Amino acid sequence: MNTTTSRAKITFEPRLTEDKGRIRRRRRQPFTRSRQHTISVRAVTVYQTRKRAILEARPKALGKVSSSQERKSVVRKAAPAPAMATEGDRAQLIDGKAIAATIRGEIKDEIDRLRSETGGEFNPGLAVVLVGERKDSQTYVRNKKKACDDCGIVSFGTDLPDTATEEEVLEVVKKYNADPKVHGILVQLPLPAHMDEEKILTAISIQKDVDGFHPENIGKLAMRGRKPDFVCCTPKGSVELLERSGVEISGKSAVVVGRSNIVGTPAAMLLQERNATVTVVHSRTKDPERYIREADIVVAACGVAEFVKGEWLKPGCAVIDVGINAVDDATKKRGYRLVGDVHFDSAVKVAGQITPVPGGVGPMTIAMLLQNTLEGAKAARERGE
Repeated sequence: MNTTTSRAKITFEPRLTEDKGRIRRRRRQPFTRSRQHTISVRAVTVYQTRKRAILEARPKALGKVSSSQERKSVVRKAAPAPAMATEGDRAQLIDGKAIAATIRGEIKDEIDRLRSETGGEFNPGLAVVLVGERKDSQTYVRNKKKACDDCGIVSFGTDLPDTATEEEVLEVVKKYNADPKVHGILVQLPLPAHMDEEKILTAISIQKDVDGFHPENIGKLAMRGRKPDFVCCTPKGSVELLERSGVEISGKSAVVVGRSNIVGTPAAMLLQERNATVTVVHSRTKDPERYIREADIVVAACGVAEFVKGEWLKPGCAVIDVGINAVDDATKKRGYRLVGDVHFDSAVKVAGQITPVPGGVGPMTIAMLLQNTLEGAKAARERGE
């Protein structure tokens, strides 16, 4: 008895005055399975309460967490990673037509202002040389002449047959180089196979090279601290689309798909000039999607229909699709449809911003040609010509 009482005093001293008999009986009860279960339930409840408090303390920007898998993700990370667009979500379209129309309006306003200031003596002039009878080239030249008329730029043109000699083309270029009324010269590409394209383009005065293809202009573009007289129209228009659409370039990762002299290479230079970290993917690149997946900006200019797939893209990236390719389509009246170098239907569900084809980069190329011609005329005026 004394032993039991002593044990009770040691173990249950705070409650001995209430009910010694009941206390003794509870002390003698075995630690049953049901009591173990009760403690386990209480422990789980405490854990869940603490976890709920952690989730509620997260920033409101995380939104409502709906599934257990999502809850685990939120617990591991303070902020969610960018998510692929859900079904029905689409990237914002970069409207090249609208942006080009705005730029052409700005060019017209500036020409009108300078013409008024000079008493009608400021008249920018663009000369276009067309060799051969390619329907697409004829359409391009016709569109350029119309755009000149709309902006107040005087257009000149010389059409030569496929049978023209290289010397004849060079003679036309030489004539326009010497004409003070001409501030920009454009030789429509491609040229017939028997002509040396590089030789003809190099013959254009660097001060009138509004296409930006002269080696000296390309060389200056590649060098830090140098300013070319003109920048190639298509890559210049591509970067202009990014800037006017509010896409941040500095410090971002950019991938240019294609390394042609007229688009891919100068586009990479322009992006690098704006402090992007640039990777060029080309026909010899192994596993190109590995690089594209890391890009904040993708410029596709490889000339392969729908080469870049939506699943290759980083969610929320900006996509500039320079390509224009005709693919068979029996549902179309013409028997084909135009597509870019990016698979638009899949890319539009992942990208944050994207250019359509057509209606994206194409209108910007002509707008940049007009802008270069205006700059050429202003430079000539400053030189007193």
